[in-house]
Amino acid sequence: MRFYLPLLMAALCVAQVRLDEYPQKRVSFYKAADPAVPKALLVEPRPFPLSEVTSQVRASDGAVWTGTRRGLIRYQPTAPAADQVQYFHSRRYLWDDHVLHLAAGESASVWVRTNTGVSHIRLEPMTLMRKAALFEDRVAKRHYRHGLVASSNLLTPGDLSTNQLDPSDNDGLWTAMYAAAECFRYAVTKSPEALERATRSTEAVLFLESVTGRSGYPARSFIKRGEWRPQGGVWHWAPDGEYEWKADTSSDEIVGHFYLFGIAHDLLPDPALRRRIAATAARIADHIAAHRWNLTDIHGQPTYWGRWSPEYFETPRGKPDAPLNALEILSFFKTAHHITGEERFDAIYKKLALEMNYAEMTTRLLELRQVINYSDEELAMLPFYLLFRYEKDAKLVALYRRALDQWWQNIQRENNPLWNFIYQTASPAAKVDLAAAVHTLYRIPLELVTWTVDNSHRADIVWEKNNDRFRQPQSVNFLPPDERPVMKWNGNPFRVSGGNGGRSEDDGAFFLLPYWMGRYHKLLIGE
Repeated sequence: MRFYLPLLMAALCVAQVRLDEYPQKRVSFYKAADPAVPKALLVEPRPFPLSEVTSQVRASDGAVWTGTRRGLIRYQPTAPAADQVQYFHSRRYLWDDHVLHLAAGESASVWVRTNTGVSHIRLEPMTLMRKAALFEDRVAKRHYRHGLVASSNLLTPGDLSTNQLDPSDNDGLWTAMYAAAECFRYAVTKSPEALERATRSTEAVLFLESVTGRSGYPARSFIKRGEWRPQGGVWHWAPDGEYEWKADTSSDEIVGHFYLFGIAHDLLPDPALRRRIAATAARIADHIAAHRWNLTDIHGQPTYWGRWSPEYFETPRGKPDAPLNALEILSFFKTAHHITGEERFDAIYKKLALEMNYAEMTTRLLELRQVINYSDEELAMLPFYLLFRYEKDAKLVALYRRALDQWWQNIQRENNPLWNFIYQTASPAAKVDLAAAVHTLYRIPLELVTWTVDNSHRADIVWEKNNDRFRQPQSVNFLPPDERPVMKWNGNPFRVSGGNGGRSEDDGAFFLLPYWMGRYHKLLIGE
């Protein structure tokens, strides 16, 4: 069985990666007295000369597993460099990090006894398509709420049976990204299931705009009458009195909505749904234009983050946002014109881009940015995808390419599959490290419970001199996703410690979207 084969077809000058099976980490947990636990694991090991090393065993595939007081290390010298040394720690893999004893199991697996229990870690060869099916299954079981897709809160840490789905500020964005993944999946496979899920979640995003009763103004989220919701935020009743919706909608949501609108309009086959998408996109675009380039709440004033006006760009808070927000609003009107075919949106787009110099403004990121914000990278790359998909004017494309390359200066080191794939579609001749992006897809863990992960003690981490914008330490080198905390693509991939003690589970759409997008654009060959 070939486990490691993400081959970049550089010799043919083709920007593609051929996929292969890759060993995914599966973990089962036992109490020490469980009869399934090998008896050899219960014998006290001979002490090692180094106090940190507690046990060592060679697995059936030749890999050497070393237990320590701070977790478990697997060393496989025949693997590619990025996989030769792998670190297992936290409740993702172990009851606790103090390893007492190891025993080799069948099929290259290892049994691990710690102070508080036993783990059986298996490496299961798996295609990314099968992995995607497992992620789909998780969404269907624990992450649908009225068609919205969101993280699940776990009332008992780590216990998936205690999941509770609550409304969140970014239900629209996360649902849009999931629905876009299902649109790409449908385009690739023609799966009826993919079509049903794409349609269901697209309709939920459309409902966010209609539930407010204010034309062109989507809610952050909504609940049905009688459903529990957390305290905090501004909530209003829908005109029908059957729903309560969350206000003060941000630019994040509008970015997500238009990203989905473009993709769903282009890829889904239902003419009636496409007409609804076009009508909703038109209302949102008209709302922003009618309110002087702002998203306004029911009080008629701009929401805190829904601002794209020149006046906002002149404020101390708005000036650093100007390159990003100019990019966002240009993508809204370009997409609205593409979807609706209505010339007024093209006229507004050209006014913004040329008369108001918003296209030029997109190229001032490095001049105006004050801190690196990984959430902003998400809010930039989704609009870039739409602009490069729809814009044909060579002068505007050149400006957007200058803007994209400024974001790329930081993004290219992240091994982010979604950003790498978007950049490659925008710049087909560029040499993008697609193999590294695929390796990230391979190493995203199967289980996405948000266990606390602490890598601060590791000797192989090179630390940045400066903390991130939240004053948290960050690394220079990149840890694979199965060794760092669970996070979506709006998180800092160089923050190596975090989590919340297993009190939630991510839906995993951050894996599904780049996988199916890569398949759709034929950047990924095979399954």
